[in-house]
Amino acid sequence: MDKIAQQTSPRRDIHLILDNYSTHKKDKVKQWLQKHPRFVLHFVPTSSSWLNLVERFFRDLSQDVVLPGSFGSVQDLEDAILLYLAERNLAPKRYVWQAKGEEILAKIRQARERLN
Repeated sequence: MDKIAQQTSPRRDIHLILDNYSTHKKDKVKQWLQKHPRFVLHFVPTSSSWLNLVERFFRDLSQDVVLPGSFGSVQDLEDAILLYLAERNLAPKRYVWQAKGEEILAKIRQARERLN
């Protein structure tokens, strides 16, 4: 995250999507985040499909850019990926979460009860 902070304009907030692993709860990480308030953490719900969306994006990137391509250098690959991202960002498609919070929490409770 230090590298991201150094390479990103200080005027930009940086949003990170994380799973619910406990790393962000460590004192060292908490202290770092307090010193870097432009880092905004978003956590995927336990047992959620949000990570599937990220995986889907990388699948699309692989199928649309990496697999059909032939690259003479790492720079050529990076350029192809950046072009793909720039074109994709021209017509962004917002994902709208359809599930209600109460329904998600009820499913989480049910899953936890089954484990006991």
